[in-house]
Amino acid sequence: MAEYILEMRNITKRFPGVTALDNVNLKVREGEIHALCGENGAGKSTLMKVLSGVYPHGTYEGEILFRGKVCEFRDIKQSEQLGIVIIHQELDLIPWLSIAENIFLGNERKRRFIVDWNETIVRTRELLELVGLNENPGTLVTHLGVGKQQLVEIAKALSKEVKLLILDEPTAALNEEDSENLLRLIKQFKERGIASIIISHKLNEIMKVADSITILRDGKTIETLDMEKDEVTEDRIIRGMVGRDLTQRFPDRDPNIGDVIFEVKNWTVYHPQHPERKVIDNVSLTLRRGEIVGIAGLIGAGRTELAMSIFGRSYGRGISGQLLKDGKEIRIRSVSDAIRHGIAYVTEDRKQYGLILIDSVKRNLSLANLKNLSRRAVVNENEEVVVAETFRRRLGIKTPTVQQLTGNLSGGNQQKVVLGKWIFAGPEILILDEPTRGIDVGAKYEIYTIINQLAAEGKAVLFISSELPEILGMCDRIYVMCEGRITGEVPRAEATQEKLMRLMTTGSGASSSREG
Repeated sequence: MAEYILEMRNITKRFPGVTALDNVNLKVREGEIHALCGENGAGKSTLMKVLSGVYPHGTYEGEILFRGKVCEFRDIKQSEQLGIVIIHQELDLIPWLSIAENIFLGNERKRRFIVDWNETIVRTRELLELVGLNENPGTLVTHLGVGKQQLVEIAKALSKEVKLLILDEPTAALNEEDSENLLRLIKQFKERGIASIIISHKLNEIMKVADSITILRDGKTIETLDMEKDEVTEDRIIRGMVGRDLTQRFPDRDPNIGDVIFEVKNWTVYHPQHPERKVIDNVSLTLRRGEIVGIAGLIGAGRTELAMSIFGRSYGRGISGQLLKDGKEIRIRSVSDAIRHGIAYVTEDRKQYGLILIDSVKRNLSLANLKNLSRRAVVNENEEVVVAETFRRRLGIKTPTVQQLTGNLSGGNQQKVVLGKWIFAGPEILILDEPTRGIDVGAKYEIYTIINQLAAEGKAVLFISSELPEILGMCDRIYVMCEGRITGEVPRAEATQEKLMRLMTTGSGASSSREG
């Protein structure tokens, strides 16, 4: 048996106006966990699409060897037949099908051209047991949390007799507990001889599980590190990714906090499909000018639901409570109302709610404020290009041109476009929901700097994040949510991960209340 299950030699992939991969090399040993690190736009996802057949043979240069044999994949089906399975960052499940139907979709258990449901259910139970998911195979995927959906994706991969499992940002949408469970599962796969490639920006997780790390920068291979033989630290990985030392993860900030600009009082929201279920329960909070206020909580705590319901009632029904701006009650019945009152919302789900992927970067950046570019309902396209170019440079969006389709950008660069769109709208209150999800450490620092600049301009920022170090590093005050309720309000000076986690999980613990 070959020492390496996979060798990618001198892979070069070009798109119009840009070389995404430039003679990239990657070697993965049998049964190892191999991490792939790099900034957004470094070429990680592109390399995996070449490997899995999304970009078929003939559209790139170089060669792929799997277990010592040259492979020329025309599509994903061919790579999966050899046991190469990729799980993308955006989960590829159909919500209104059952777990069993999703796992075997396109790979049905059949007898004489008819689906054998008995075998399907039995095999599904076996796979769910392997991944540690205690659910009925007939449960609809829409009723599962993100962590459980991730396990369904892995069970789906195992159903294809996977030999090499590729996971693109597998823990990006997971809380700490679900992330630990997933990493433990990947280690178990290693014991069974399954090799894994993990793409992740969470360097602490990489350090826990990886046997080897390959670093890409600007479409080129920088180095491959062996966790046993080399002296590997997070700082060394970051230096390889960004080409320089990153001496601190969060920029310095001297806050200048003013008067209260925005208040939410006794805010209650019910589930849109299950009107008897209360999702947000009597929440009250305040934001001051120049202040960055965090919301911490586990997945399911109601953070996103709170943000969306405030932003033009984009979520929920039976909504009650008050919104006040500068001490006066405002009525917001739609997204247009929210924008008119100077409120912006950067969504955590950029693909579904934040962007038009089949439209250009230019158009996406201008969408929230077209009136400032229009004369008599006609958009001035020259001004639109100038605005787009300004934000491309300011946010460091990696694209050869602002005419590029937004769907062709990496996930992190798409997130920067969403952020730019709302900054251009000129809001006074900016709600940021997981603003750095799927973004590398270098780009995170740039976005943190931009957020600090917005606060320095007197804007109020509501900052939602699943990463507690990010909450602690960025926020002046922190509200903690658990099961739709505010369980504590903690000033920055008193905040620790332990205190926040206690409030997030049990709703109990010391907290400082500073209303008004």
